[in-house]
Amino acid sequence: MNEAKGSATPAGAAAPAAAGAKDYERILVIRLGALGDFVLSLEPMAAIRRFHDKARITLLTTTPFASLARASPYCDEVMIDERAPWWKVWRGAELTRRLRQGNFQRVYDLQTSGRTARYWRAMGRPEWSGHAPGASHAHLDPERDTLHTVERQKAQLKLAGIDDVPAADLSWVKADVRRFGVREPHVLLVPGGSAHRPKKRWPVDKYTALARIFVRLGITPVLIGGEAEGDVLGEVARHVPEGINLCGKTSFEEIVVLARGALGAVGNDTGPMHLVAAAGAPSLVLFSSESDPALCAPRPGAQGGRVAVLKKPDLIALSVSEVQTALPFSLQVKR
Repeated sequence: MNEAKGSATPAGAAAPAAAGAKDYERILVIRLGALGDFVLSLEPMAAIRRFHDKARITLLTTTPFASLARASPYCDEVMIDERAPWWKVWRGAELTRRLRQGNFQRVYDLQTSGRTARYWRAMGRPEWSGHAPGASHAHLDPERDTLHTVERQKAQLKLAGIDDVPAADLSWVKADVRRFGVREPHVLLVPGGSAHRPKKRWPVDKYTALARIFVRLGITPVLIGGEAEGDVLGEVARHVPEGINLCGKTSFEEIVVLARGALGAVGNDTGPMHLVAAAGAPSLVLFSSESDPALCAPRPGAQGGRVAVLKKPDLIALSVSEVQTALPFSLQVKR
């Protein structure tokens, strides 16, 4: 599915295309997911848009990110990859047909998976920035998997002639969050995460204890998460009725706007924390041995906001007092 969108202008005056940029007519950018990776790719998307300021840019992504992509100033059109399983041959053939009909003169593969490398061959091997061996701008550094996602993507783009990759600017995100009734001061709590990786989650009773501390200080805890995390958020909300439970109620855009007005945020290594950090909320992200912040920690956006990381091999051993001490924002609320 292809969906065109109206042209959008990034916040501030658009920079001219970098020296050496060719006058391409059609560019394809690939970033399928997950949420954290999508947010970390907003920086290279902005750089690609600036480098190819005259080109028509199509973003190939998946359905969950389509709305955010259409609202962004980084592409003119959104194409959906349903990531059909191998046995749905007709679905793969349809996507291949659309990719070929796009007549893309250069492709920036920010997903860099085996699946997307196959797209290069299926498209007839156009100019390609990615990790596909034999591609025109292949990033094959043996150390690439030891780099943070942002640094790896910067190195990839540099090979394609793009040297300047700015911090993510989410000033273009708009949403009306008045229906949630959230008032300042508030903090965002993100106690969920992948259900199949429970060790990435700080225990719910400790989030509850932290939320109670905020309430005693006159700060409203706002719980953010998807419907699949309803049991976790519901448990915190049950013990802290003064908080606001927005489980399954927020779009990505609404999370960004809520983060702009937040005193700060605390959460596990999960997608919404990347949005919150990029939006400018001072953020504390909790890591266990299940993931490495050196490779995937959230990064602050152009609006600032410090991102602090607290890591323990097992998050059960992380105390509430340690988290409170590590908060990158002050709890001294002005009255």
